This record gives sequence, C-alpha cells and structure tokens, in this order.
Amino acid sequence: MAAKPSIPKGTRDFSPVEMAKRNYIFNTIRDVYHLYGFQQIETPSMEMLSTLMGKYGEEGDKLLFKIQNSGDYFSGITDEELLSRDAIKLASKFCEKGLRYDLTVPFARYVVMHRDEINFPFKRYQIQPVWRADRPQKGRYREFYQCDADVVGSDSLLNEVELMQIVDQVFTRFGIRVCIKINNRKILTGIAEIIGEADKIVDITVAIDKLDKIGLENVNKELSGKGISDEAIAKLQPIILLSGTNSEKIKKLKQILKSSPIGLKGIEETHYIISNYRKRNIDFDLSLARGLNYYTGAIFEVKALGVQIGSITGGGRYDNLTGVFGMSGVSGVGISFGADRIFDVLNQLDLYPKKAVNGTRLFFVNFGNVETAYCIPILKKIRAAGISAEIFPDASKMKKQMSYANAKNIPFVAIIGENEIAKGKVRLRNMKTGKERLVSVDELIGLLRS
Repeated sequence: MAAKPSIPKGTRDFSPVEMAKRNYIFNTIRDVYHLYGFQQIETPSMEMLSTLMGKYGEEGDKLLFKIQNSGDYFSGITDEELLSRDAIKLASKFCEKGLRYDLTVPFARYVVMHRDEINFPFKRYQIQPVWRADRPQKGRYREFYQCDADVVGSDSLLNEVELMQIVDQVFTRFGIRVCIKINNRKILTGIAEIIGEADKIVDITVAIDKLDKIGLENVNKELSGKGISDEAIAKLQPIILLSGTNSEKIKKLKQILKSSPIGLKGIEETHYIISNYRKRNIDFDLSLARGLNYYTGAIFEVKALGVQIGSITGGGRYDNLTGVFGMSGVSGVGISFGADRIFDVLNQLDLYPKKAVNGTRLFFVNFGNVETAYCIPILKKIRAAGISAEIFPDASKMKKQMSYANAKNIPFVAIIGENEIAKGKVRLRNMKTGKERLVSVDELIGLLRS
C-alpha cells in the first residue's frame, strides 16, 4: 500500500479560491507600488551562502535552509572532520547555496551586480517566496511570500514618509485597521551608550525586540544572560516603557539622550517622519527594535487591530548593506508586506470583496453537439467583453452540470436548448434567486456587466 503523501511542516497548499484571494492581495499591493513609481524585479530562490550568511545576526543564520551540494559532496572532507559530528562546520563544506531568508539581502546583491544598468535612486518592488527554518506555529510559516518595496541611492527621509503612505493606502484598500509602529536604530544605539553598554547594542536590540512576545521579565533575564549589568538593565526599564503621545515621548527622550549625538539624530529623523506622515495611526514605540542587524536608521512595524497575530508589515533604513558586497556609500530603505499573514487577517475579518474571489461568472450547460455549436460563438463574444465564462465539456446529466456550477459558486447559468436556438436567445438563470429570463446575447452581456 502506497504511503499517504504529505507536505513539509510550515508549508501549505492553496486551493483555487485561496489563490484568488492571494492574487487579490498581490495585485492590490502591486497596484499601490506602481502608483509610487516602483518597478518590479525578481531574483533566484537560491543564493550563495556567502551572500546570505552574516547578514541576519546569529539567530537569523541558524534559520537559513541550506542546500546540499550535488555530486560527491564528501570529497575534500577528512575522516576526522566527519567523525567530529560538527554540524555547522560540515554544513559549510556540504553546502554552498541556500534558500533566500528574505528579499532585502538578495536585492542588495542585485544592486551591486547590476550597478551599471541602474538609474539611482532605484525604486524596486519584489513579490516572491522566502524560506526560514523556523518552528511552525499560528501565523508563522517556513515558506511564505514577501512583498517588498525599497529605494536605494537616496538618503532623503521623504522616502520613509512615502513608504508609510504606501502602507496606509494598501491597508485602507484592504479595509484592515492598523497601527504603524516606528523607532530608529540610532535611538537604540544612543540608549545603549547612555546605559554604559554601547558594545552590547546587538544583544540589547535582539532582546527588547521580543518584549511583546516574552514580556519584560524574560527580556531582562535575556539581557542579564548576555552579560549586561544589573545597573544598565535598571536604567533601560523606564526608557523602553516610555509612555505618552508621540510628541511627549520625543520631548522626554531628547532630555534622556542629550549627551548622545547619534541618539539625538535618531530623534530628529523620527520627528520628521511622524510630522510629515500626518496620520494618527502611527506610534513611536521604543521597544520596537527589529532584530535584523542591517538596519541603521528608521524601523517600522505594522500591527492589525482587532486580530491576534504578529506584525503584518515591517521594514526600515539600511545604510551599509551593499557595502558588504563591495559597493559602499549606497543608502537604502524598504518595507515588506507579509502576504501570508495578511491572507490570514483578511480571512478572519471576512474582508475579501466578492469580485476578488469569484471566478467564472457565466456557465453554459452542455446539451449536445448542436447546442454546443450554437454556444461557441456566444462564448467568444462574452469573453471578448471581458466576462469570464465556461461551458461544461461533456453533455452530462443536467443535475451533474448544475452541481458543478454550484460547487464553483458561479452566479449565472446559460441554458440553451431547441427553443432558445429557434428564437436566437439565451435562457439566463440567476443561481441565487432561481429566476430565469430569456435574453439576447447583447442583453446578456449588459446584465452581466451590471
């Protein structure tokens, strides 16, 4: 007996209805990107591990899916190395490639490789899957899509403002109420300086980024475990828990960071973005850190209101990413929509418009060769009018054909027999009401369009 097939944990199959919903998400985001002048690119699913490793921090590197070399991957490996069972060391010899962890690092590699073909500032968007060897759980998958937009080759904070406008416009179109959280890595660097732990900035950001997930007590334990002093942890508490309006937080923070030039620069940038975005759904959140090491300026995260799920969009500015590939001095800023989480949110809130998920609009019943010959030119005319239509391929029993139309949620059915052919008409049935009417082809098109 054949084994029951399965798919890897953290991955999913998508039905035609689900794909219609996903395409609605992709198309909505794509349309907004086009409005702001972004152009689409694609990069390979695989990248060289030398491209990926070291860009996401120690925790991120552990989540990279590595691809085993083809051929004799044991060549060049000694018995001593094999017997050592050192998984990390052996993987570095077995594997030269890996599945991309996100779209930003491959994009930086793309910019460096294609620098002579690019006009700067370069505004690109990319909608492709990424992979992470994470523990699957609700809202977290091993394979998922990201919908990225980035601007490289410009230091202007106007780019950050426009990215926030894109976020607002996309979620307005979806009908999802959101809160946009903003912080700045320069502010976090300034905080690390004034608490006396400047060299522990990475440990601090990785820990406080987990505040929403594990709580303050566990964040403090993690900070202590990284060798950060109790005195520094005590100084950190009132800062990351700072409350009040955005203006009040900025005012208080200016006093706290008055001895840190880089911290004050981060406050200045944050104030500019908030002031020019001019929307109420933005929250200056000092606990927001985003654990990826490549961020250097503003960082963003978007939460859906009324739904228990993690962030559905994130991003920030990175000044040094292309430098690791030999191209220094190119600043970038970007956002990434988490399509899979947006998919789950829209499902939970039942926000998909009917036209986005309905497929075929008109179904023709097949009564035989004569009737089919009459239907074919009508189908051609209806499709030319931009209306999706299909005919059942076999002259099966009426019950079977109507069951097919019901299963696909097709709203209208065309029934054409001898009487309809004699009159040059089409009998149109509304599947919701059950009412029928005899119409001409032009009348049929008009009704379906309306």
